[in-house]
Amino acid sequence: MATGDVLRIATRSSRLAMWQAEHVREALSRLHSGLVFELIPITTTGDKIIDRPLAKIGGKGLFIKELEQALFDDRADIAVHSMKDVPIEMPNGLDIPVVLKREDARDAAVTNTGVAFSELQPNATIGTSSLRRKSQLLAWRQDLNVGDLRGNVTTRLEKLRHGDFDAIILAAAGLKRLGFSDQISTVFEPVDIIPAVGQGAIGIQCRLGDPTTQALIQPLHDHISGLCVAAERAMSAILEGACDVPLAAHATIGGGELRLTGMVASVDGLRVVRDHIIGPAETGIELGQRLGEALLAGGAAAILDELHRVN
Repeated sequence: MATGDVLRIATRSSRLAMWQAEHVREALSRLHSGLVFELIPITTTGDKIIDRPLAKIGGKGLFIKELEQALFDDRADIAVHSMKDVPIEMPNGLDIPVVLKREDARDAAVTNTGVAFSELQPNATIGTSSLRRKSQLLAWRQDLNVGDLRGNVTTRLEKLRHGDFDAIILAAAGLKRLGFSDQISTVFEPVDIIPAVGQGAIGIQCRLGDPTTQALIQPLHDHISGLCVAAERAMSAILEGACDVPLAAHATIGGGELRLTGMVASVDGLRVVRDHIIGPAETGIELGQRLGEALLAGGAAAILDELHRVN
């Protein structure tokens, strides 16, 4: 931890990221009234390059590497991340010991006219930067024209209002956190569109060799959310998930049992391999690994091999 009574919080500079960092700061302030919490906004490479698909410029790690470097350089004590942006491989010396209580993990559609997504006309144009969303949308409706859409939430909504798309797909959590709930036309249940790994969850990253900071942030950890995200990430690790892979996972816990649903699909949505697993909640990582292996054996290996050859 930094010397003195200041804890420094690295965050992306986007409006949503700043909301999340402020949310963490307020929660920590309530726990530790004697400390000062300083936000350190950082514009990441992923935020700067918005004219190309993320998979083509280096993957989702581009949203957090500058924040991680701030931790390594001792310019920050913690970094606040959207867990869906965190690569499976963690740099040596860093850890994410805290996952806050998860918001809505589902995807949501915002349509230009406010109609439900199911009422869109044939050949409607849909904006999304996610291959995961694209593949599942096309598996549902092959007539859709799915175009790339990058940028922060506000930028994407502006492009929709300018008529660039008939609808856009975003994380429901982001829309809710920024006060845009009233613009949601449809929320997709996970049975229809499986969310991204870690979607809706906020994680706090810190240095492994900083037990003082770890103790300060530990009370914010939500055990149930942590188990679910860990299971999803374990499945993704088996499948070597990245931005160039249409991969999805969603875990829930009830009655002491964890249910994990996973999917791998071809980009065109014509081939979808989907499965689920149920077991004791505390064995989530093992369940995720087993589901990943089951998906590979069920046809995901062939899809992934083809994707990697193309890319």
